Amino acid sequence: MRRLAGLLVVPLLLLSTAACGDDKASDSASSKGDPAITAGAKFGEKPTLAKGEGAPPKELKTDVISEGDGVKLKNGDAIQVNYLGQAWDSTKPFDNSFDRGQPFDLTLGAGMVIQGWDKGLVGQKVGSRVELVIPPELGYGEQGQGEDIKPNATLVFVVDVVKATQIPASAKGTEVAQDNIDLPKVGTKTDGKAPSLTIPKSDPPKKLVSNYVLESDGAVVKETDSVVVNYVGLLWKDSKPFDSTYQTGKTQTFPLAQVTLKGLKNGLVGKKVGSRVLLVIPPDQGFGDKAQQTVPANSTLVFAVDLLAKM
Repeated sequence: MRRLAGLLVVPLLLLSTAACGDDKASDSASSKGDPAITAGAKFGEKPTLAKGEGAPPKELKTDVISEGDGVKLKNGDAIQVNYLGQAWDSTKPFDNSFDRGQPFDLTLGAGMVIQGWDKGLVGQKVGSRVELVIPPELGYGEQGQGEDIKPNATLVFVVDVVKATQIPASAKGTEVAQDNIDLPKVGTKTDGKAPSLTIPKSDPPKKLVSNYVLESDGAVVKETDSVVVNYVGLLWKDSKPFDSTYQTGKTQTFPLAQVTLKGLKNGLVGKKVGSRVLLVIPPDQGFGDKAQQTVPANSTLVFAVDLLAKM
């Protein structure tokens, strides 16, 4: 089953992961030659980075510029960061979130970003500013990324850790009756495993369905939120699975403002954090008349979504 997550949201640079590697982060001590922050040194300010001096380090390095007093980050946390990135041998940033005015959301350790981020940010405290120096094998490797990141480039990032949220294993809440025989039935177990999803033999509805399966008492999701979810997705026709976060054991973080699948966004806005939701998405709010990977054109999509957190 091929993941469709990249088709659900507007892709950002850091959502493209690179080659695997086994290098481990070094201690958070400054080293001579690492690019200096020449302006905007304080947490929250857009930094300016100097060019690296000499040959770049061959291992991942994490330098704590200023340490926050928040909790330490661990794999599985949903985090928000601001960042600026540039190549070791350049003075021109290739990407930054400061200009967009919107922190970047990710689930740490979920493979949503290059490995240098997943490895280098673990153990850092919320409120910290860190500088990451990332070798090619933990960045974009031999292929590079677009015109701005050359093959085998060493990357330098200044990262502000803005927020972190611990993610529960499952949705929990009051079971809501599923008494419409013409709609799919979703399992209510809360063991962290994929819930069952049974689709009837009847024709699919022509309008979006967004129903609670388990209703929590959490905060209501707004269109401006980012949400952390687990989900399983099936085609109405033949009940064929096409996507599932449970296959990888890693949650997915969606900034709702960037979600391109209209029915997914509309179906989650207004729902309560901590709940499990059934979504039935007709073609006009799904992928429409265009096939996408294993999803045929004009498909009705069925999701069971655990809405685990919002950022």
